[in-house]
Amino acid sequence: MDSVANLIIKIKNASVVGHQTVSVPFTKLSESILKKLEQKGFVKSYSIKKGKGVNKTLEVELMYEGNKPKVEQVRRVSKLSRRVYEKSTNLRPVRRGYGISIISTPKGILTDSEARKEHVGGEVLFQIW
Repeated sequence: MDSVANLIIKIKNASVVGHQTVSVPFTKLSESILKKLEQKGFVKSYSIKKGKGVNKTLEVELMYEGNKPKVEQVRRVSKLSRRVYEKSTNLRPVRRGYGISIISTPKGILTDSEARKEHVGGEVLFQIW
């Protein structure tokens, strides 16, 4: 199963319905993506919860502006069947700067603006606005 798609779809669906928190399976990739989303203000916070045995989950607290969710839409760019890689010069702002792209680079998980500043490209995972 695609853990990135699972993460972003659960966040989008929970915020559309109006939930305060959502739980997703723990992976190191999901944790680093949530760290960037928290820095950019798309989620309020996240924490690691221990489950039965070695199972861990990430408890994500969602962000709202009044009654409107901060995450309106997400779009998975690179999929399991089709990987999309971009150079730093080809990275464009999402929704004229209202959204961000999350990119997996050799320097870790970065947003599109951070990747342009670092002059590093990579796999475009998804866009969120």
